[in-house]
Amino acid sequence: MSQDTRKIKPQELALIEHLLGLLGFTSAQYPIREDVVEYEGGKMGSISMGDDPNLYDGDLIQVEYVDSDGTPVVITLTKDSNGKLLDLDFWKVDFSKLITYPQPHQVSVRPLDAGV
Repeated sequence: MSQDTRKIKPQELALIEHLLGLLGFTSAQYPIREDVVEYEGGKMGSISMGDDPNLYDGDLIQVEYVDSDGTPVVITLTKDSNGKLLDLDFWKVDFSKLITYPQPHQVSVRPLDAGV
């Protein structure tokens, strides 16, 4: 990993564990790395847990969240072709900075084929 590596934050860990739980998985089946890399300097909250973003092999789950400014956020947990967690990707629909990191109970599942 690059020099931008940092330790995973407790709220990130809690959200990932919650998303895995919604899928019926545990962190034993999809281990969560302690070291992550922030995308965009942490602006939207996206992190990488994988070694190579080119190994993307699909979305595990998407959830929706409404940030404290009322802007919808789509959060996607992805896996790589080795069957490991790859990214926790945040997409705030207006591309602004994430204001409040979501608590697990604040997200709702959305179908993976849903439009925005």
